[in-house]
Amino acid sequence: MWVANLLVIFLLIFTLFRVATCIAFKPKNISLADVIPSFLMGIRYDLRWISFVLLPIILFSMLPQLSPFFSSKNKKWWTWYLAIVTFIMFVFFAAGFGSFSYNKTPLDAGAMNFTEDFKISWRMMKQTYPLFWMLLGLVVAVLFFRWMYRRSHWQVITKTEGLGIPYRRKYFCIGAIVLFVFAWGNFSWSPLSRNDSFKFDNRFKSYLAINPLQNFFSTLKLRNPQFNEKAAKAAFPIMAEWMQLPDKNTFSFRREIGPRSNAFESRPNIVLVQCESYSMYKSSMSGNVLNATPYFDSISRNGIFFERCFAPHFSTARALFAILSGIPDAQLFKFSSRNPEAVNQNTIVDYFTDYEKHYFLGGDPEFGNFEGLLNNIEGLQKHTGKRKGIPDVNVWGIGDKDLYLEANEVFRKKDKPFFAYIQTSGNHRPYNQTIPANETDFEKKFVSEEQLNKYGFESLDEYNCFRYSDYCIQQFLKAAQQEAYFNNTIFIFVGDHGLAGNAEAVYPQVWTDQRLTDEHVPLLFYAPGLLNPQRRSEVVSQIDILPTIAGMLHQSYVNSTLGRDLLDPDKKNNYAFVTNTADMIGMVSDDFYFSRNINSGEESLSPLNINASMLSKQQKDSAKKKLSQFTTAYFETAKYLLVNNAKN
Repeated sequence: MWVANLLVIFLLIFTLFRVATCIAFKPKNISLADVIPSFLMGIRYDLRWISFVLLPIILFSMLPQLSPFFSSKNKKWWTWYLAIVTFIMFVFFAAGFGSFSYNKTPLDAGAMNFTEDFKISWRMMKQTYPLFWMLLGLVVAVLFFRWMYRRSHWQVITKTEGLGIPYRRKYFCIGAIVLFVFAWGNFSWSPLSRNDSFKFDNRFKSYLAINPLQNFFSTLKLRNPQFNEKAAKAAFPIMAEWMQLPDKNTFSFRREIGPRSNAFESRPNIVLVQCESYSMYKSSMSGNVLNATPYFDSISRNGIFFERCFAPHFSTARALFAILSGIPDAQLFKFSSRNPEAVNQNTIVDYFTDYEKHYFLGGDPEFGNFEGLLNNIEGLQKHTGKRKGIPDVNVWGIGDKDLYLEANEVFRKKDKPFFAYIQTSGNHRPYNQTIPANETDFEKKFVSEEQLNKYGFESLDEYNCFRYSDYCIQQFLKAAQQEAYFNNTIFIFVGDHGLAGNAEAVYPQVWTDQRLTDEHVPLLFYAPGLLNPQRRSEVVSQIDILPTIAGMLHQSYVNSTLGRDLLDPDKKNNYAFVTNTADMIGMVSDDFYFSRNINSGEESLSPLNINASMLSKQQKDSAKKKLSQFTTAYFETAKYLLVNNAKN
């Protein structure tokens, strides 16, 4: 009787979490009736984990002296066991809710990436969320439920005391069998698994069905690198054709590339800026009427601007990896920068001979093991960590403006060519602590909540934080223009990743529905005295940045990965591979977005423009088949190269 009561209590807890998740994050185009199947499947997942919790009570009670009804001491221990389990569950629920809020995906083993940087992650959480009150609420809730467990225990005693009910082990066996059936979850030889949740035709329905405990522990084993050399070799002819490799028979991506005929003999300086959370759909360049980045928009008209650049994955560490290595970080649940088998990478930066090399970060490069990846660059001078006389703005270190101006001070003193990588972190939670308190020149703006939601911003703080990033870039280039190095410098600005949100006001519905907002970022090559302005609409990737830079310099280099020179006049076939920790892989072309769920195998093809949407069914099926083959080939190749592009 007590276990049955506990099962009802726990099922209520799990269901309340799912209801709260549905209310908070349900897309507008999904009705309540649409999510009923998700709730029904969710009950099966919940019963599975509730059974794991309750089975010990049944099994230990096979020995009467260990039963919670044998003594008051036993009652105390078992109710504390349940309270501790409840606390752990609530932690997972809170983390699951936070994952939905931050990434619009359920909690998975990718969260372990942040426990590996626990100190910084904890400080970020303290600065972003009211952790004291959250933890206090958690403790109060656990104590409340322990009271419920004790009260339920007392009610069972009240109902049964004096009835002379004998101890019968067979009833415990029957109870154990019932819980084992619930734990199995399926009426088949295979138990209920994470993959079963992906039978739905919509990501949110799948996310709603699976609970955070199931999703987290199911993905733990996927944190190890996995590649199939045989599959990569089989895919090579497809990849070789796309990359226009001269030798399509030898399994090698290594090619020696000479200088282009229009390369600059002036040995220009290179300043590559990785802009934090720089979503294209939130920017002025997309036509967003909130005009959060007017300065970047103005310089994009005076440079080579790629309006359809995509990050391969959603993460700052993954962006740094993709840009420096030329390989998409296709390891789904662990940063490759933290994978000892993948962090040692060849990089084209090493072929920038006779260039001084610098890296600027406002905070600690140990976060995400940026430092391990940067160690691949020979002779790199790092400007990171605490600065004398410059206070930290928040957990991420000094403000972006101070970082830019510090870099400018270093550049202005150089009398030889330099390559510099500036990694900003200002446009990031906690948004309310990003703009320095002593910043007097920047003026915040007020926009109504209705307008913010319509044009993709979650809060006024986020909007002004994004505007401040634009202001900092303006201050940087304004200072640089006063220095001699400016006229012979190519500045490259690229977003490290986007942010999920409502892009309906500026882009087709597929951007929002298929989460292309996560990876769509601006890419600008800016050098007014060197580059003729162009606005280019072909699809490109972050992994193409270093080959393109190398192509501008009058020297040879070796490329051993998947990046391509975007300004090569012979370049063909525009594709960008994207993935995320929700087990979706896909390929963006100029006309379509193809996606595949690698658990269920479900594939979809979404037109990206009117011309593509007007194609016949036969033409769309043909495009889908081609993109399906190419996506498979690309994914297998990327996984292989992650651990087979080691620096000698």
